[in-house]
Amino acid sequence: MNFNSHTDGVVAVAVGLVNALTAGEARGRPHLAPGGEEQAAAATQALRIGGRHYAEVTAEEAAELTDVAAALRVVFESVARGDADEAARQVNTLLKETDARPHLDRHDGEPWHLHFHGTGGTRAGDWAASCATALAVVLGGDLFDRLGVCTAPHCDRVYVDVSRNGTRRFCSTACQNRVKTAAFRARNT
Repeated sequence: MNFNSHTDGVVAVAVGLVNALTAGEARGRPHLAPGGEEQAAAATQALRIGGRHYAEVTAEEAAELTDVAAALRVVFESVARGDADEAARQVNTLLKETDARPHLDRHDGEPWHLHFHGTGGTRAGDWAASCATALAVVLGGDLFDRLGVCTAPHCDRVYVDVSRNGTRRFCSTACQNRVKTAAFRARNT
């Protein structure tokens, strides 16, 4: 199940930013938001999830992207709670703040595709506009409930469910296996 190739890539970056740059729990352990050089490296890696090789993120850009990630997390958490209205409000706020404007762009030998960068011109602002618009595409369609937060105990990492049947509940196979192993042990005790 795909939204479209560009939207899929940008939603994947949104997931990567939230999971890399926000504190909480991951796979049964505390997940501290990285700082300093680790924050910049984590932000760079998150941007590269979409399949492109982007330049290294600076410390200032990483701090701005961390704020973007916190705002994006609200969208995933709202959908997971079944509160599509709050998710839409958050996306609309991001779209307004970033002055996201669709325009066609072609670069790196790729065909024309939509970009949504605002007029601000900062890297974090451009990614905030792109992520907010991609999430708006998801929320505005029939598959809005494909955004989620891991249901495994002690994990709050986010995901987008691109499976055919839309039954994903975990951020990773590791969390799924933790839950299955715990259930197996509980049955056999």
